[in-house]
Amino acid sequence: MLSTVLAAAGDFVRPRIDYHALAPELILSAGICVVLLVDLFISESKRWLTATIAGLFLIGSLIPIVTLGVIGDDTRSMFDGRYVVDKFSLIMKAMFLIIGYVVVLLSTNEIEEGGYHQGEYYVLLLASVLGMVMMTSSRDLVSVFVAFEFLSIPTYMLAAWRKRDAKSNEAGVKYFLLGVFASAIMLYGMSLLYGVSQSTKLTDISAYLAANKTSGVVALAIVFIVVGFGFKVSAVPFHSWAPDTYQGAPTPVTAFLSVASKAGGFIALVSMVYLTFPSAKDVWQPFIFVLAALTMTVGNVLALKQTNIVRMLAYSSISQGGFILMPFVVAGTKAAETSLKAIVVYLLVYASTNLGVFAVVIADSRRTRSGEISSFGGMLTWAPGLTAIMTFFLASLAGIPPFGGWFAKLNAFRAVLEAGTGFGYAIAIIGAVNTVIAFGYYGNLMREMWMKPSIDGSNAPVKVPSSLLAALGITGIATLVLGILPQLVLRFGDLNDLVHTGALGK
Repeated sequence: MLSTVLAAAGDFVRPRIDYHALAPELILSAGICVVLLVDLFISESKRWLTATIAGLFLIGSLIPIVTLGVIGDDTRSMFDGRYVVDKFSLIMKAMFLIIGYVVVLLSTNEIEEGGYHQGEYYVLLLASVLGMVMMTSSRDLVSVFVAFEFLSIPTYMLAAWRKRDAKSNEAGVKYFLLGVFASAIMLYGMSLLYGVSQSTKLTDISAYLAANKTSGVVALAIVFIVVGFGFKVSAVPFHSWAPDTYQGAPTPVTAFLSVASKAGGFIALVSMVYLTFPSAKDVWQPFIFVLAALTMTVGNVLALKQTNIVRMLAYSSISQGGFILMPFVVAGTKAAETSLKAIVVYLLVYASTNLGVFAVVIADSRRTRSGEISSFGGMLTWAPGLTAIMTFFLASLAGIPPFGGWFAKLNAFRAVLEAGTGFGYAIAIIGAVNTVIAFGYYGNLMREMWMKPSIDGSNAPVKVPSSLLAALGITGIATLVLGILPQLVLRFGDLNDLVHTGALGK
C-alpha cells in the first residue's frame, strides 16, 4: 500500500515526458549545441560545414514528426495539457522545419561569400526555428510567451547581421525596438487574463471566459494580445518596421522573416483566438476585421508604388497577411473549422511560394547586383528557366490557377462566405477587390521579365549555385502540387484534434 502511494506521489511530482513527442525539439536543441561547438573548433576555411550540419539536423527533426504521424491519431498531452502534440502541431512543425532547411539553402552562398561569421548565423537560425516548433504545441500563456520570444530574439540579431552596413543596423534596431514594445503590450494583456482567470492554461482561461460575462479588463487584455501578435504578422497599423527591416536585412533573413517569423505569429494568434477566447468574439471579431481589411488594402496600395523588389515584396507580404487574417474573422462562427483549415492551407502555400520568390531574387542579384525591379528586365533572354519559375510563383501569389495560391485564396473566401455573417460577406468583398489590385504589381514584374530589355544590355547567362537550385526545386514542386492536388493538403490537414480540445463549436 505504501509503495503504491509513494509511486503515485512520484508520478505527481515527476510528470511523465513523452520523449518521442518531444524528439523534434530535442534534436533541434542538440543541433544548436553541435553547430556552436563545431564553429568553435574548426578552421575558417571549413566554416561552410556549419550550414551542412544545420541542414542535417533540420531534416533529422522531420523524422520523428513523420513517425508520430504514421503511428496513430492520438493526441499526446504533457505537463497537465500545457504542451500538446496533435495533427495541427505536427503539420505546422513540419512546415517550420522545411522552411528552415530552405532558408539554409538560400543562405549557404550568401553568408559565405559575404564574409560574415557562419556558425553564429546558423545557431540563431536553429534557435528561432526551435521557438516556432515550440509555439505549435504551446497551450499555456507562459509557454506561448517563451516560445514567442525564443523565435523573435534571434531574428533581431539576424536582421542586423551585416554589421558594417548602416541599413542593416537600422533594420535590426527598428525591428528590436518595436518588437520589445509589442512584446510588452502582449505580456501586459496576458497578465490581465491571468489576473481575472487565475490560470495560465489556455483551456482554463477559455472555460472562465465562456462562463463569465466579458468585462472591460478582459476586453482590454484581448485587444493587447491581438496587438502584440499583430506586430509579428506585420498587420496594419503595426507594419511600419517591415519594409525597412526587409530591405536592410540580408536577403535570406528577409525570406525567413517574411515566411517563418510571420507564420509563427499566426500560429500564436490561432492559439489565442481558437483556443483561449472563442467565446469573446464580440471583442476580437470587429477588431480583427478592421486589421484584415486595412492590412490587405494598405499593403496592396503601397506595393504598387515600389521600385525596389524587396520593398515591393515586403508590402506584398503585408497584404498576404491580410488574406491570412480573413478566416480569423469568422473563427467564432459555424465556419470555425473551415476557417482554421483555410489558415493552415494558406500558411503552407504562402511559405512555399514566397520562399521561391526570394530564391529567384537572390539568383538575380548575383548577376545584376541590384535590388531594383528594373534589374529583372530582359530576364527571359539570360535566364529563361528562372523567368518561368518566377512567373509561376507570382501567379500563385496573385491567386491564378493551377498554382497553390488560387486554392489558398479559394479556401479563405469559402470560409468567410460559409459563415453567413455580415462580417464574413464584407471581408469577402474587400478581399475580392484586393485580389484584383494585387495583380497590378505582380503583373508589372512579369512584364519586366518577359517584355522589357536588359538594363545593362547584356544577355550573359546567370550561374545559379546548386543550393539555390535545390531551394527552387523544393518550393516550385510544393507550389505546383498544392495547386494541382489540393486534396493532399486537406488530407493531412485534418484538425479534429484541435476541435476536440474545445477550440471550436462553443
